[in-house]
Amino acid sequence: MAIRTRAPGASAAARARSTGAAARSSGSPAVKRARGARLRAAQQPTRLPPGIASVLSVLSSSAVVVDSNDRVLRASAAARAFGLVKGDRLMVSELAALARQVRRDGEIREGEFEVPVPRFGGRSTSFAVRVAPLGGAVGGGGLVLVLAEDQTESRRVAQRLTNLVQDLITLSRIQAVEPVPDPRPVPLDMVVAEAVDRCRMKANARGIALTSVGSSGLSVLGDEDLLVTALRNLLENAVAYSPERTRVVITTKRTSDGHAELSVADQGIGIPERDLERIFERFYRVDPARSRATGGTGLGLAIVKHVMAAHNGKVTVRSAEGAGSTFTLFVPLRSEQVSTGVALIPQTAEPNSTGNAQEALK
Repeated sequence: MAIRTRAPGASAAARARSTGAAARSSGSPAVKRARGARLRAAQQPTRLPPGIASVLSVLSSSAVVVDSNDRVLRASAAARAFGLVKGDRLMVSELAALARQVRRDGEIREGEFEVPVPRFGGRSTSFAVRVAPLGGAVGGGGLVLVLAEDQTESRRVAQRLTNLVQDLITLSRIQAVEPVPDPRPVPLDMVVAEAVDRCRMKANARGIALTSVGSSGLSVLGDEDLLVTALRNLLENAVAYSPERTRVVITTKRTSDGHAELSVADQGIGIPERDLERIFERFYRVDPARSRATGGTGLGLAIVKHVMAAHNGKVTVRSAEGAGSTFTLFVPLRSEQVSTGVALIPQTAEPNSTGNAQEALK
């Protein structure tokens, strides 16, 4: 069988002629004009139809429309204020990725994002997001609508309700078992360590140092969880009502009448004298507006009072407006410690780890 082949020279010549013709064609004025028109069209942002712009302007959500090149065509003032949009770009990478997915398959998607907002001190804001295509007939196709709803306030309310329910359950539990029915030995060092650990994150967020001073090795009979709850409530109040970058001091010591004494001293706003007798009542608030801002339930100090009653102890307070407050828990020591005594060893939480609470605050 004969096989016909094409001469290499002829093939090369043909390709050269074709390339030359293409080059002459691409350099023609008509081709250049068409190429320039396509380039200008790509550089020009897609125009959003007036009707859609009017609808977006009345939405309460943060609204953003992006085109097929991920450029922002329209963004509400809220979207820019929250930092979701800067210039013509989405600044949250997760949102941009979600918009691309919706553009590719046309499926509506939802999600939740935590976004730090610089203008609000860098605090995270929670958004519920819904992303949908606007349809091929709108704006030449490829447009995507992003709606972001600020959920921060609603979540804060749901959390306050949760805290309120938990505090009511705790208060009911304490009142049902006064005094503690099955007391066990409880090392106060563990109570202090656990309460401080639970409050450390809130304290660090406000630059407040939690310092533990005084004696170690003290032990009482009671319920460890309830004692931790009481001390934690005092610490959370101290942190909530203290200026930033101050100190809260927890002092542990033994009294001459056989009690363990736990004091929490702060450098906060203090409590007016007229309110001192009522602050342990349920839902009593010295400053209702400030209490709402800090997320308190109004039951914290009532819980402390009942925990102390369940342990045959008491809670006292010393305070003055503008001079801080000191709350003190008194709990009976275990009988063997009262009769034989215990070794008192200074704790070392921070450099100033000796002396009483007020001295440590100076």
